[in-house]
Amino acid sequence: MRLTGAGRIAGVIGWPIVHSLSPLLHGYWLDELKLDGALVPLAVRREDFAQTIWGLQRAGFQGVNVTVPHKEAAFALAHLSDAAASAAGAANLLIFRADGKIEACNTDAVGLRESVREALGELKGKTVLLLGAGGAARGAVLGLAALGAARIDLLNRHADKAAMLARGMQPLVESRLSAGGLEDWAKLAPTAALVVNSTSAGMKGNPSLALDLSLLPSSAVILDIVYNPLETELLRDARARGHKVIDGLGMLMHQAAPSFEAFFGVRPNVTAGLRARLVEALSHA
Repeated sequence: MRLTGAGRIAGVIGWPIVHSLSPLLHGYWLDELKLDGALVPLAVRREDFAQTIWGLQRAGFQGVNVTVPHKEAAFALAHLSDAAASAAGAANLLIFRADGKIEACNTDAVGLRESVREALGELKGKTVLLLGAGGAARGAVLGLAALGAARIDLLNRHADKAAMLARGMQPLVESRLSAGGLEDWAKLAPTAALVVNSTSAGMKGNPSLALDLSLLPSSAVILDIVYNPLETELLRDARARGHKVIDGLGMLMHQAAPSFEAFFGVRPNVTAGLRARLVEALSHA
């Protein structure tokens, strides 16, 4: 039976999961709001994902946050979905409803949108270069389009996957979408106002993308959704060249707020104190 009131429990699922700051983040809000609950990390392989979800639902969990590599599987597993998840074809939040149904939500778009808005404001008339074509990229397209980006150029190691994503999402956004391979970087970088890395490249243990940042305008801003390490090689190189950079913590905090509300019934605030706590944790990781 699903728990209500005190003692609510939720999870965060990924493979691997050891890098996740979500338990600390939700724990900070639980302490701040004096709520009795917990969010626990669960390392789950691809082949065990569906069985694990059904088990957690029967065990009384409120739901789970979902990270790499399960976002598209999470969407496919759900009985119903919000507009963002339906548009993205991916979910980073599964809510276990009282009626037994599983609802898929995508808060990645909100997280990216609010992180960019916080640092830059709107993107009206601007061109964005988006690296990647997975579940995170789908949410990123929605967030960037909501900020008014005129054009979003999707580049991926496999150009056909980027093209498929662009075709599927073009009817859903007003921004003009184009697609190509990483070899198209040299052609597109000179027009980019914002570069967004939505891949896991640069995450602890993963090599960084080899990009020639000298081709970017000096005013270009670089955002990396990776937050561990907080300063990826991409951001370090961009900062050294004088570019404004945005790390992945803003997106992490803003995408977590609606999840926390779904799990524990209260909408938390994203604050400087929360960021400082997460930065401290990363410095000891």
